[in-house]
Amino acid sequence: MKNLLIISNWKLNGNKYLINHFINKISHIVKSCNFSIIIAPPLLYLDYMQQVIKLYKCDNYISLSAQNIDIHNYGSFTGEISAKMLKDIGIKYAIIGHADRKIFHKENDNIILKKFTILKSENIFPILCIGETKKEYQSNQTIVICIKQINNIIKNLGILALQDTIIAYEPIWAIGNKIIVNPTYIQKIHNAIRNYLMQINYKIGKYINIQYGGSVNFTNILNLLKQPDINGVLIGKASLDTENFIKILNTINNNFIPSEVNI
Repeated sequence: MKNLLIISNWKLNGNKYLINHFINKISHIVKSCNFSIIIAPPLLYLDYMQQVIKLYKCDNYISLSAQNIDIHNYGSFTGEISAKMLKDIGIKYAIIGHADRKIFHKENDNIILKKFTILKSENIFPILCIGETKKEYQSNQTIVICIKQINNIIKNLGILALQDTIIAYEPIWAIGNKIIVNPTYIQKIHNAIRNYLMQINYKIGKYINIQYGGSVNFTNILNLLKQPDINGVLIGKASLDTENFIKILNTINNNFIPSEVNI
């Protein structure tokens, strides 16, 4: 059975009350899960959530991720957070290239490459988001665009840079629009990405974790995870609904056998 990973991205949402309520409610469930769970709260709450997770003795079952980092590790960059700071408080993951950052902050491949590089220098796992716009989707350019975005990493850092990296395919046109994309279509994209990487380095291509993000909930989670090249999901603000998230965890737990986690 393939390894599974569930990532919860809270975006610009949450407070101390929600963190305590959320972890309290899921604490007894995560201890029986046979898959990995990563939560990405707002940067301000990373350290606090880490304390709450330890309080409920879930630190062996839940990892934390930053939603973003700066392209610098130190200096006069008011308001930014560095990879070194994340490492200092024990954060193992960071999301880069998310559709929200591309849309609202105009991040391009060059910025994403700089963030990827600095995460690697600090031994933090990048969660590398890739995806196409609606126009690119309508012109059947999805696979070309996704591979182009990955190639920007490979041509600058080499294929081995993708070790200890998670790729998250999230079609920009489907993010936040409640658009349910056909799982077989997503499988086609994931399979093309995996096959491309296997041609360069078989081991990396075969074992790299490829996530899907876009209107994921407990009603479609099984159809997604049944696809052989979908290794998990990146859930956005829908994961803030504690009961919905619990349903997702229980649905996976009741339908997938245990497997060794390799992330």
